[in-house]
Amino acid sequence: MEIAIRQAHLSDAEKVAPLIINAIGKIANHMTAQKDSETVREKVEDMVRGENTRHSYRYTYVATLDGKIAGILVLYHGNQAETLDRYLIEQLKKQGHERTIEPEAHTDEWYIDTVSVDPAYQGKGIGSKLLDYAEELVSSNGAGKLSLNVDIDKDGAIRLYKRLGYSVSEPWTIIGEPFHHMVKVIS
Repeated sequence: MEIAIRQAHLSDAEKVAPLIINAIGKIANHMTAQKDSETVREKVEDMVRGENTRHSYRYTYVATLDGKIAGILVLYHGNQAETLDRYLIEQLKKQGHERTIEPEAHTDEWYIDTVSVDPAYQGKGIGSKLLDYAEELVSSNGAGKLSLNVDIDKDGAIRLYKRLGYSVSEPWTIIGEPFHHMVKVIS
């Protein structure tokens, strides 16, 4: 049982979308301007298949175990976020939905937008492998800061990220909810 990590493919969208939704919760409703769970899932699948959103297959990596998608990582540089979000905002506007999408990272940071492991595969080290992979990607692209946001109430996750070398750098707000912005310097 070896965990392999690869860039997501267009054909992964149906397996990737529920993992994204599981991790980002009601942010998915905000980003899709939808409330119905089936419609939200379909819209997130479209984002994964797309080229120009933060959840595009271009920024998504999948961890596989025994050939099945067991977890995902969504990673992009903070300097790309405005362009990616502008595209989504324009698409929503064409559908009659006015949305703002707050930046989730500084422009001088790499940003872990999403890490999610299928509940059937939790406890097998997949999340840790995905986080290690994010560090490898940042290192291979010249190093720098790697950031993520974690809900202030998720004490277990905060402890985990601190053990992995992240530190709380500042408070952050995403769709009105409080988060800790955590950063790790990668060399």
